[in-house]
This record gives sequence, structure tokens and C-alpha cells, in this order.
Amino acid sequence: MKCGSENTTDGITCSFNLLKLVSKLINFVCAVVEILENLAYLANASNLVLYLSENMHLSPSKSANNVTIFMGTAFLLALPGGFLSDAFLTTYHIYLISAVVEFLGLIILTVQARSASLRPPECNPPNIPCQEVDGGKAAMLFLGLYLVALGVGGIKGSLPPHGAEQFNEASPQGRKQRSTFFNYFVFCLSCGALIAVTLVVWIEDNKGWEWGFGISTIAILLSIPIFLAGSSFYRNKIPSGSPLTTICKKLARKRKRERIKQPSLILNPQQKASNSLTEQCTVQQVEEVKIVIKILPIFGCTIMLNCCLAQLSTFSVQQAATMNTKVRSMKVPPASLPVFPVLFIMILAPVYDHVIIPFARKVTKSEMGITHLQRIGIGLVLSIIAMAVAALVEIKRKRVATDSGLLDSASPLPITFFWIALQYLFLGSADLFTLAGLLEFFFTEAPTSMRSLATSLSFASLAMGYYLSTVIVSIVNDVTDHSGNKPWLSGSTINHYHLEKFYWLLCVLSALNFLHYLFWAIPYKYRSTRANE
Repeated sequence: MKCGSENTTDGITCSFNLLKLVSKLINFVCAVVEILENLAYLANASNLVLYLSENMHLSPSKSANNVTIFMGTAFLLALPGGFLSDAFLTTYHIYLISAVVEFLGLIILTVQARSASLRPPECNPPNIPCQEVDGGKAAMLFLGLYLVALGVGGIKGSLPPHGAEQFNEASPQGRKQRSTFFNYFVFCLSCGALIAVTLVVWIEDNKGWEWGFGISTIAILLSIPIFLAGSSFYRNKIPSGSPLTTICKKLARKRKRERIKQPSLILNPQQKASNSLTEQCTVQQVEEVKIVIKILPIFGCTIMLNCCLAQLSTFSVQQAATMNTKVRSMKVPPASLPVFPVLFIMILAPVYDHVIIPFARKVTKSEMGITHLQRIGIGLVLSIIAMAVAALVEIKRKRVATDSGLLDSASPLPITFFWIALQYLFLGSADLFTLAGLLEFFFTEAPTSMRSLATSLSFASLAMGYYLSTVIVSIVNDVTDHSGNKPWLSGSTINHYHLEKFYWLLCVLSALNFLHYLFWAIPYKYRSTRANE
């Protein structure tokens, strides 16, 4: 059957099938692009601390701080990426520019890792300190890293809204497809992360860092032609401003109106009509700013969740390092533990989309099944449970260390590291519910002219969560040290830490944060009634 058939019914059916095919093609393209992009980013970020300490000879503290700043900066740069997508360029163009910028940064890092003359000299015997990277070599290192961060930020700020813009939100089917897109966007993030923290990290550790950077460079390069392959099918929103430009216009017009009100100025009817129209546009733009301000408290309530997630790459890994990490004859590196939340998300995402949501739609008789705010709330509750589980597991781990007389020993404790997987299970699930819910909530609730910037807040929350974790650790140690007791997070080994108390603290803070979230979420009125029908 051809779409040009004279039969009206056949023509409509054919057009519908064609739209479905195009939608699937766009979904596939965005999915592959996101897998490659996240692979390129996390392949380096997840293992970067070792590269900085072992190859660039930075101290452990400097290496850790540089990695934290690098990752936080990459996520925060999603905000200018979203702003530019709204105000000046399309999400399509911002993605391409950002991918090229990240590609250039990875080339610089690959060349430096490949050439010994561009790195500090190899370490001499132990009695001679290693020479830390400096001068032009340090400039080359950080230029490469922050070009990557700039590219990652632009991609995070443009790719999610670009994919969501492809669906027709005027139809129930289009809205359902958009919801599925955000769910599988998080799934694709996890797919890229899985390859990064397993295969690529193994290659970096065993074959050399130039291979790891090289794989990342090829991955981001491949994403560009794949993204371009869908160009003829994309819907591209015309840039129409952002909250920042709106505020600037509002201030400028306010001054103009004050000058117009002066008695010495006499306006003809045409000028009056022009000024009336200008004031009308300003009111509309101010209302749009108010809408964005209205969703900011929801954004703020997710920072604590991401603070809890930060523990998965710090204390949780250190805990696992003291435990029995053998699975039959294979010894699992503690640094590979991030595989657990990644796998949980990859399993839960399809289950959520194909089982939980259809069931919820039947029960609630609504289009959404579970609203955006309900989904975020579920994630926040799961984070509370995760911190309670983490505290209980730590109590058990320390009890085993005490009973075995291994508190001061470097020998593995007679307890399997799979106990740590429990907190990964709950936090991984919390991440899926909250991140996918946030992306869709910000996209649907923000005015059309501000959707990219609003969606970028999801990644800004991740960055602020990492920064908040660092602040809380410092405050906890300072307060507990000045109270006359031993600092909670200090000691010769992690067995002497009061990590269980720290986890209980995060549990309590998460519970208070959830109450704060309910204060804003319960009275919240969706802009579109379809969100909670």
C-alpha cells in the first residue's frame, strides 16, 4: 500500500505507520548517540583519579579534588548549554558544536597520554619524590579536560530536550512516547556507563591510558554522523529567548516606561499602541519567569538525593575494599562496584515502562499512571531507605571486623561485598525514578521558550549534590572533632570511622528533605492538566 493511495482510510493508516517508523528511527538515533556520548565521558571520569595520581603524579587529595571539580563543572555547564539552545541556537546545533568541542578535548588528552615527552618524567626510586605535572604540560592536561567538560555540559543541556521535542505533545500517544523517551534516556546513560566502567576501564588499566582516551575519542566521533543521520526527520524548535534575556528586557523596558511617563513627552496614537504592545509582551515574559521560579523548589529538593548518590563512588567503594570481593575464583575490583546501580537501572527501566506504568494507568484511570512529582517522590523515599540500609550494613561489617579481630588488619573481612550491593540497589532505583521524573517534569512544566534551560537543571542538581557531599563531610568532621570526641570520618582505616553514624545523619537529612519536598509538591498545580489526569 502506498501513502499516495486515493483511499482516505488507507492513506491515514499509512501516514500513521510512517510517523511511527520515523519516531522509532529518532528514538534509536538518540539512544545510540547517548550511549556513545556517556561512554566517552564516563570512561575517563570513572578512572580519572588514577590517571592524575599515577601518570601526572598529583597527590591523592589533589587528584580527588580535580576529579570532583571536573565532574561538577561538566554537569553545571549543562545550564549554559540549555540557555544557548533556548536563546540563540537550536538544540540540534548546540549538540553538534558540543560534540566537536568534546572531540577536540579528547584528542588533546589522547596525544598527551601517548607521548612521554608531554607528561612528567617517570618516577625514580622511592627516596626521590615524583615530579608533579606543571607548566605547559599541566596547561595541556587541563585544557583537554575542560574542553571535554564544556562539550559534556553542552550535550547534557541539549540532547534530552532535543529528543523530547520530536514528539507531538498535543496527542496522548505523543505524550506517552515522550515519557518513554525520558525513561529510556536514563537507560541509555546506564548502557554507556556499563561499557565505560567495565571494558574501557579494564583497557586503561591493562593496555594504557592512550587506548582509553582513544576509545572515548572514537565514540564521540561516531556519535556525530549517527546524530546527523536523522537530520531530515528532526523537529527543531526556533530559539525564542530564555529567563535571563527576559529579565534583562524587563529591566530595560521598565526604565523606558519611566521615561515615557514624564509629562514633557507627548506620544502620538501610533507610539501609544506600540508601547501598549511592548508592555503586553513584558507581562507574558514575566509570567514565564514566574513559572520557572515555581519549579525551582522541586529542583532544590533533589540535591540531597544526589548527595547520597555521591557516597557510591567514595565510602561505599572503601567499604567494599575491606570485604571479601571474590565471586567463585574471580576477584572483583572494588572500583567496579558502580556496575551494580547501572545494572539495576538497566533492569528496572524496561520493567517500569512496560509493567509498572501500564498497571498504574489501569488503576488510576489516568494517562500518566504515575505523575512526575510522584515519581520524584518515590525516588526520594528510596534514597531514605538506601541510607538506612547503608547504616545497618556498616554496623554488620564493623561487627564482623571486631569479632574477627581484624579492625587494624588489611586482610579481607569474612563477609561478602554483596551486602554493599543493597544500598546500590536502592540508590540506583532512586536515581532512575528521580532523574527520569525530573527531566520530564522540567521539560513539560517549563514554558516552550525555556525548556532546554529548565531540563538542564536535572544535571545541575547532580553537580550540586557532589559539592554538598564534600561540604557535609567537612562539617561533620569539624563538629565531631570540636565536641571532644574523635571525628566520625577520620582514622587509620575505615574500620575506625563512625561511618554508620554518618549514614544515619544522611538518612535523617533525606527524611527532612522529603518533608520539605512534600511542602512544595502537594499544593503544586501542573500547567497542563494532562500531567495529573
